[in-house]
Amino acid sequence: MVISPAAMVISPSRHGGQRKYPASLSHWPGFAVGGRGLRSAAMALGVDGVRVGCWTHPEGHTGVTVVLPPPGTVGGAAVRGGAPGSREIPALSPTGSVQECHAVVLCGGSAFGLAAADGVMAWCEQQGIGLALPTVTVPIVGAGVCFDIREAGRPRPGRDAGWAACEAAGPEDPPQGSVGVGAGLTAGKLAGRQWATKGGQGWALATGRGITVGALMAVNPVGEVVDVDGEVLAGTRAPADAPRLPEATIDEIQAWGEAQPDDAGAHLSATGAAGNGTPPDPDVAGHAAGVANTVIGCVVTDAKISKFAACRAADLAHTGIARAVIPAHTSADGDMLFVLATGQGPEVSVDLVAELAARAVADAIRAAVRHATGIPGAPADPRARRRG
Repeated sequence: MVISPAAMVISPSRHGGQRKYPASLSHWPGFAVGGRGLRSAAMALGVDGVRVGCWTHPEGHTGVTVVLPPPGTVGGAAVRGGAPGSREIPALSPTGSVQECHAVVLCGGSAFGLAAADGVMAWCEQQGIGLALPTVTVPIVGAGVCFDIREAGRPRPGRDAGWAACEAAGPEDPPQGSVGVGAGLTAGKLAGRQWATKGGQGWALATGRGITVGALMAVNPVGEVVDVDGEVLAGTRAPADAPRLPEATIDEIQAWGEAQPDDAGAHLSATGAAGNGTPPDPDVAGHAAGVANTVIGCVVTDAKISKFAACRAADLAHTGIARAVIPAHTSADGDMLFVLATGQGPEVSVDLVAELAARAVADAIRAAVRHATGIPGAPADPRARRRG
């Protein structure tokens, strides 16, 4: 698909906001960025042959999202965060001997959720998908996890959840918001988890010079999600005098939270901060972000690139996280990205793929919080809907 240099370019909205960061880089001419984009047939994330499936726990605010690419897809990965939970990252690194990647799994449940990848492996094996060896076919399944365990004893995705996500996979546009991996995710934990707002799952496309790049993101950062003009879309509900990362240490944030009265959140609606005036959950009040955060995602493209280039594009695509989340890539985040290149389109430079990927990643992060619905202790931030 070729989009002319006169193609549409997103322009930032100009509504008011409570907290503002420096504006992100402006879009270059000649590229189209957006949600559904211009497509003649259903194809998940804008790339022919790609399927996406979701499984959402009916009550537990957790889930799994799987991306299934067509045969022959090259895979790469890159980690920027300090607290990742992953599978097959070494194999999908520039030094790994593996070329193809047969599935990418994004799941909740922290490291326990990696069990969902076992179900994806079993499903792929049954379908004859994988690396053909003399005695067995071994699917290469990359996986990344998010921490969404807000209470002890909450359910976590397992093998059956991964299998169910594969069974649900199709070429249609995937759902967004509080679904799949996005079911229990939160954002804006700079002043502690008790002041968070809802994160989620989002996707976006960027198209130019004859190639398409799509990004599917799971948004669970310690930082705040910001629009292209720097205005907050999903951020902390904490009072203005609350200490925040990175200026304050985690110990300082925890000490401040423990000193607050039980009804400390009741004034938030009157101050104009995001929230519903509900006091923070006493079970999590005073606990800082720690290492229980991340932004993870899967970028797919029809560009013809090498595995080394896919890894390089995955690394550079993290720029999109830095454009949409402030602060990004902290020691308390486990940010990672996978890149899947089907090779159906033209051979292009890695810089083109990386720039389009960064744009899609940033827009997918914003889409996640715009479509999010609240859960107990983490309401959807109304600023995200107002600026949608």
